[in-house]
Amino acid sequence: MSTKPEEYYAETDIGPPDYKKMLPPIIQKNYGKWKYHEIPKPGVLVHTAESGDKLYTVRMGSGRLVSTDYIREVADFAEKYCGGYLRFTSRHNVEFLLDDASKVDPLIADLKARGYPVGGTGPSVTSIVHTQGWIHCHTPATDASGVVKSVMDAVFDHFCKMDLPAQVRIALACCLNMCGAVHCSDIAILGIHRLPPVVDHERLGKICEVPSTIGSCPTGAIRPDKAKNSVIVNEEKCMYCGNCYTMCPAMPMMDPDGDGISLWVGGKVSNARSMPKFSRLAVPYLPNNPPRWPETVEMIVKMIDLYAANARKHERMGEWIERIGWEKWFSMMGIEFTDKHIDDYTLAVDTFRTSTQFKW
Repeated sequence: MSTKPEEYYAETDIGPPDYKKMLPPIIQKNYGKWKYHEIPKPGVLVHTAESGDKLYTVRMGSGRLVSTDYIREVADFAEKYCGGYLRFTSRHNVEFLLDDASKVDPLIADLKARGYPVGGTGPSVTSIVHTQGWIHCHTPATDASGVVKSVMDAVFDHFCKMDLPAQVRIALACCLNMCGAVHCSDIAILGIHRLPPVVDHERLGKICEVPSTIGSCPTGAIRPDKAKNSVIVNEEKCMYCGNCYTMCPAMPMMDPDGDGISLWVGGKVSNARSMPKFSRLAVPYLPNNPPRWPETVEMIVKMIDLYAANARKHERMGEWIERIGWEKWFSMMGIEFTDKHIDDYTLAVDTFRTSTQFKW
């Protein structure tokens, strides 16, 4: 293997092209030599390099599902103001990368004139990352785009302003398989099934492989039914994950009454001030009530309002809750603690609060 960078990163037809060839010139020049960054106003980042060069980033909120016309318009903005350079973030934002400070305000004015929001930086509500939902997935317990649109409409001011104690990351996964990685978000919206799959015995043996269907269950809740050339589901062991339906279309999971939404709080990836945290269950069930999901929206708005009014500066939601105590937070939220909140996972004893001291 060659040690020369230009040969090591030779073009191939395998995998994506080398990202370093697509960086703006100012980033290529100062790669790995950035000293610090600032957030002068909502939606604007300024990175300063050791050389004194400054990179200006304008963050525009975007939806997850976009059209080709939208992409073309975004590309036009980049061509006009940034030499054609932009990036898409992991939370579906669009970031325009500029090396000319005089173009920042005209770009923001142009974006807002076209109806595109600018914000999501610093102590704000960032864009909600989400999964497929009803539009594109076969095992969802709730919608994704519809719920996110409804929630974001209600908390939109917090995206455009930096008026919270710290950033609030919201994520949605439409079932507990969690391809949206909501287990580490300040507020997590998680679709849940509450009923086991319905076995269509007439079709199952004709269109499904019984051994692979049985093997797909992580809890061993499925066993063969030789008399019917089908399977039997042990409802006590079923965790409603939908893996069996992925393997076998004759075991549908979705149910208009059994499906709904659970809310989880307190997760984060950051290790600043405290260790990374997993989200914890707050609301076990809220009904699917499209098109605006009022129960879910109301509860999330209440969570953010309480956090904004009571947390200290730089304190993430989970850090604030642990400081005042989960009992106190449940009381402030008016959420009833039930048996559904008890973690009965086999290894959960390692994380139990076993002390008799309560933080009221």
